[in-house]
Amino acid sequence: MLQNSKNIEEIRKQNLETIKDHKINPYPSRGERTNMINEVINNFEDLLAVEIILCGRLRLMRRHGKATFSNLEDGSGNIQIFFSEKEVGKEKYRLLRAIEVGDYLQVAGHLFITKKGEKTLMVKEYSILAKALKSLPEKWHGIKDEEEKLRKRYLDILFNPQLKDIFKKKALFWQNIRRFLIQKGFLEVETPVLEVTPGGADAKPFKTHHNALNIDLYLRISMGELWQKKLMIAGYEKTFEIGRQFRNEGIDTEHLQDYTQMEFYMAYADYKDGMKLTEEMYKEIIKKTFGTLKFKIKGYDIDFAQRWTQLDYASEIKQKLGIDVLEASEADLQKKCEELDIKIEKKIAKGRLMDILWKKLRKEISGPAFIINHPVEVSPLSKRKEDDNRLVERFQIIIAGSELGNGYSELNDPIDQENRFKQQAELRKSGDEEAQMHDKDFVEALEYGMPPTCGFGLSERLFSYLVDKPIRETVIFPLMRPKNTNIVQGDNLENQKFNIKREIGKQLLNKYIKEKKNLLHSRETEVIMRSLAKKLGKNEDLWGMVGLLHDIDWEKTKEEPDQHTKQSEKILNEINFPEVGINAIKAHNYEYAGEKSRETDLDYALACSEAITGIIYAAVLVRPDKNINQLKTSSVKKKLKDKSFAANIDRARISECEKIGLTLDEFIEISIKSMQEISTELGL
Repeated sequence: MLQNSKNIEEIRKQNLETIKDHKINPYPSRGERTNMINEVINNFEDLLAVEIILCGRLRLMRRHGKATFSNLEDGSGNIQIFFSEKEVGKEKYRLLRAIEVGDYLQVAGHLFITKKGEKTLMVKEYSILAKALKSLPEKWHGIKDEEEKLRKRYLDILFNPQLKDIFKKKALFWQNIRRFLIQKGFLEVETPVLEVTPGGADAKPFKTHHNALNIDLYLRISMGELWQKKLMIAGYEKTFEIGRQFRNEGIDTEHLQDYTQMEFYMAYADYKDGMKLTEEMYKEIIKKTFGTLKFKIKGYDIDFAQRWTQLDYASEIKQKLGIDVLEASEADLQKKCEELDIKIEKKIAKGRLMDILWKKLRKEISGPAFIINHPVEVSPLSKRKEDDNRLVERFQIIIAGSELGNGYSELNDPIDQENRFKQQAELRKSGDEEAQMHDKDFVEALEYGMPPTCGFGLSERLFSYLVDKPIRETVIFPLMRPKNTNIVQGDNLENQKFNIKREIGKQLLNKYIKEKKNLLHSRETEVIMRSLAKKLGKNEDLWGMVGLLHDIDWEKTKEEPDQHTKQSEKILNEINFPEVGINAIKAHNYEYAGEKSRETDLDYALACSEAITGIIYAAVLVRPDKNINQLKTSSVKKKLKDKSFAANIDRARISECEKIGLTLDEFIEISIKSMQEISTELGL
């Protein structure tokens, strides 16, 4: 197949030379046309007597001696075109042999209807606009590799009219938001993307360096929240911005690192005014974009036309989870997380614990609904409620179990804001990278006086929910890991020499691990790690060895989970194991040992690989044939969703595959295939 592909490309290059031999430029600067194809189709009868000039890509060619039928496609539609030697002349018809599917042409002629009743353009003249050197795939939708589709998004869009329509709707979605706000008297503004102090949200920023000023800067994590509030101070009363913002966090079906966000701010308004305006805005923009207010999203039937309900934050948690977060201590919240089998870090702030519990139950809320009365601990920039200073004047829009809009009465008390920034600074010192930084300039601006203000923001996640697709699939060109790259994260892994023979590692494993089930687990993790390394262009020997030895001290520490991996470093130093590998092994037990948090690709790969082995093994054992070679990705995914199946398996770790750029389906498939390769050894 590869050889055939190369032959086809050689033929296309030869045809390119043939075109050049005829003194024809195969890549002219422009094309001319009188009509778009959809105009021709829709007004066919009126255009029969008119010469038509069309431009587009050839999508089909059927050669019959001195006659050739083809299909021409532009951005609006597709039409049949007909070449004959009689109409275009012998020389131009002979040159047609060098024209192929995928090439761009300009064609001129008259319309007619064939004997079969098909609307067609009789070509009298044609010219080449662009010669394609690669042939279009014949069965693009047969490709199962989702990463390949995203990587070659231009082909995915070309062959998928539904996908093309999604991106047209997405453009309309943002246009309708912009139009709505302008009609309501808002002024569109632009605020800095590079900031000295990133503010306006709880998120980990991207850091960069400004060479000319010789200072470190951050990419913004909000849509100019603090800047737009300064504009309120400056005298503007209604502003909004639509743009890109950046958060250096994980990838999943709802989150990306760079994405489009809208935020508006309006003076002399509170969160109640914000709820009224946003409900009106959502209904209008959704109706104008999609032509309906009824949707099927994540299995929920959503009707935006209905009256939106209001739910109390603390009451919902108390009713569903049995704990009053307003009265509970930090220890109480930690205990409740443990009862619900929620894995948390040992050092975590009270506000984060509240938020974790809230996210546990929000998936059950279909919406559309407003969640209100948030505790002040989860909203450092919101105004406190006058009747209960434990709460803030904030609202979030809940649709299909997710937060798809966030607004509040903005904090305009400079003293209160200063104190909250100090609290956030303490959280950062204790290791919370998402806590907000202390912005002294903003506090000073508040001291000049900011009017009562309501702010609100929504991201493109709302659009992804409306089309019921993972957010990455609704990004026209999502960020992808470079293919077959040696670029790495963290500890510059690929540039380190790794020359430890596998036999040495195996001898060390057998020295410290005796139980067969533990040896098999190490082997399973090894083969998965090797496959991941191959997929990601990493050091297969190092990744495999990290998988093989990740539980090297398990039989010494299994009765004390918080001690697991703490003895690994001493053991691995016996064979001069590289630090990056030791760090990854420490990081895979971070939840219990707390020694090394996960940061690099290697760290995340090990955590998800060693976790997935248990669910695959259990999924095989419940099969009647006990045969791993018959196990399907869909079956494992179904088992993952069933929390009662293999309940001790940490699902959150498995989902960390997304942090190395793999979807859950991709990761499960790689893991199954890896374990199938050693099925005899595993006895499956």
